[in-house]
Amino acid sequence: MSITTNFRTLPNVTVSLPQPPTVYMEQLDRPSDITPTQQMMASCSGAILTSLFMTPLDVVKIRLQAQQKPLHSGSVFLYSNGLMDYMCVCSHCTESNVNNNNNASRRAAPRLNHDRPWFVRPGHFNGTLDAFLKISRNEGISTLWSGLPPTLFQSIPATVVYFTMYDRFKYALGYDESNPKTKYIPMVAGSSARLMSATLISPIELIRTNMQSSRRTYRGLGAAVRVMIANDGMFSMMRGLGPSLLRDIPFSAIYWFGYELCKARQISRTGSTELGFLETFLSGAISGTIAAIVTLPFDVIKTHRQIELGEVFVSGSRKHVTSTWLLIYDLYRRQGIGALYAGIVPRVIKVAPACAIMISTYEFGKSYFRYHNAIRELE
Repeated sequence: MSITTNFRTLPNVTVSLPQPPTVYMEQLDRPSDITPTQQMMASCSGAILTSLFMTPLDVVKIRLQAQQKPLHSGSVFLYSNGLMDYMCVCSHCTESNVNNNNNASRRAAPRLNHDRPWFVRPGHFNGTLDAFLKISRNEGISTLWSGLPPTLFQSIPATVVYFTMYDRFKYALGYDESNPKTKYIPMVAGSSARLMSATLISPIELIRTNMQSSRRTYRGLGAAVRVMIANDGMFSMMRGLGPSLLRDIPFSAIYWFGYELCKARQISRTGSTELGFLETFLSGAISGTIAAIVTLPFDVIKTHRQIELGEVFVSGSRKHVTSTWLLIYDLYRRQGIGALYAGIVPRVIKVAPACAIMISTYEFGKSYFRYHNAIRELE
């Protein structure tokens, strides 16, 4: 923007004025607008907020499942904080103890023993809402966030890598919001970013599951790694990565394509270059729902494979783990196509709000940092 002022005694002088903050806010969301550290902070805040909102849903789900089929020592189940799934091992209980405690809890006072692992504490729930109320009243509201700290330790670095690399890859490949010819670039960028983050977190998850099943402490982390490599080789650290990528890469491709498409259409309609918080929230929810439905068969297979791998760790056996494609064929042959779409409602209920919260918080964080950087340049 420039202002030209004519003076009678001086030639024409052109004075360039800095852009006001509103102009900076209207610029395209390029990586140059904010630093990588600021991108990481935005994604980190999104990961924390998403986990805080979504963890109680999974805690209640696991407690309801354990009530129907009590967990026994060696049971493996999946825990999710709204961002990622984690294998957990029930290694501190027996099925008889859980059954006895469940029966006793129905006759005893409502206050429960907090020494027991949160996922096997006794209780009798009549549904989701009833579980929320009884867990909050009898065990304390903090129980709804049980298991959150260790999973945040893994999900935050993975989420930071995922979102930061996505933005960098997207524009490095030449993405332009106003150019329809580049609309498929987010699919490539999202898949590549997910590949990097999943590869980063896979060894950590494997070590954590191995340590939990063997009842090791974090002080024995180095020993656990050495034992795994000595027994199964270096590539054993990536065991379980295949099933994760089978679901996460297609999900990321579909999700980012849908989100960027919603964003581009909204920008074209309003003439702005940014979405508002509510628009971002809805775009994230819609694209997350579509991606969750399309990739549900891969999610079912991933769950089976991860639990199977976890049981191998618990039992210590060397049994051959069925390949992913054989598992798909076996499920289809025994139970039909419906088996590959089991749990569609719970998955959508969990994934849609998680995607919406994460992307809207992330975009809001980036907008804040762009505005902050613009103000600093004007000072």
